[in-house]
Amino acid sequence: MKLTNEIVIQKAKAVGFDLVGFAKAEILENETERLGNWLRNGYQAGMEYMERNFEKRKDVKNILSDAKSVISLGLNYHTEEKYSDEEITKSNQSGKVSRYAWGKDYHLVIWKMLNELESSLKEIDPEFESLSYVDTGPVMDKAWAARAGIGWLGKHTNVINREFGSWIFLANIICNYEFEYSSPIPDYCGSCTACLEACPTGAIIQEYVVDSNKCISYLTIENKNEIPEEFKGKFDNWLFGCDICQDVCPWNLKFPELTHLKDFYPQQKEIQLNEILEMNEAEFKEKFQNSPVKRAKLKGLKRNASFLKH
Repeated sequence: MKLTNEIVIQKAKAVGFDLVGFAKAEILENETERLGNWLRNGYQAGMEYMERNFEKRKDVKNILSDAKSVISLGLNYHTEEKYSDEEITKSNQSGKVSRYAWGKDYHLVIWKMLNELESSLKEIDPEFESLSYVDTGPVMDKAWAARAGIGWLGKHTNVINREFGSWIFLANIICNYEFEYSSPIPDYCGSCTACLEACPTGAIIQEYVVDSNKCISYLTIENKNEIPEEFKGKFDNWLFGCDICQDVCPWNLKFPELTHLKDFYPQQKEIQLNEILEMNEAEFKEKFQNSPVKRAKLKGLKRNASFLKH
């Protein structure tokens, strides 16, 4: 039996995905040209992996030689929970965790969903071949989401969907199948510059360009060095990641659709700084074993907590 768009959408929704789009597996000329400029300007900071596998990012046929389509998938992770900002600001004893890391590690959730989806599609047509990614490989997930009509790339460089805003995780399935392809969504950011104006460190240096060297998310997660003193007092108590540019986005204020997955409901929104500073490796592994927070490692979290306290 041959696969169709309708079958894929039905199966993707059945395993839990909220958004499904289809793009032709073409060379990403414009997108990789912008990536090259971004890299040449050093905006990747310490993320050397962004410089590797450039040809795979440019052409997914270097990943799957028989690639014909990219199925782009989106999963809403928004919950109604809020930070106790006033208490945090007054006490300076707690640090905030980025919304995407409140619950279970999304990689664990989405990998399971992808395995189920790809298995079900292969059952329908054994000729179906695929490779899937959840931001852990050389795939330009935001570019494919935009091409597949999942959303448009906002000025803060996150993909925005008209129904869910930018509170979405992205995944992609590269496959050897041809589909009817989705139309890209127009850019609805308009003249809004809320995200640029709200960033306390000036990381969004111009529309659609983020300098990771100044980004709180980078500085608290992937950064392996000390946090520069120039950012003292500008972190707004962010211990792990940062959501400021998304929190002020009108599309996130306008459409607060809630996730249907309890896995993404908060296990930790705020963490006591002293708890981190006094934590040992065994305690860290136990507390964050299924959380994205483990990505910063205990050494990184201690650095962040110390930076916020002093």
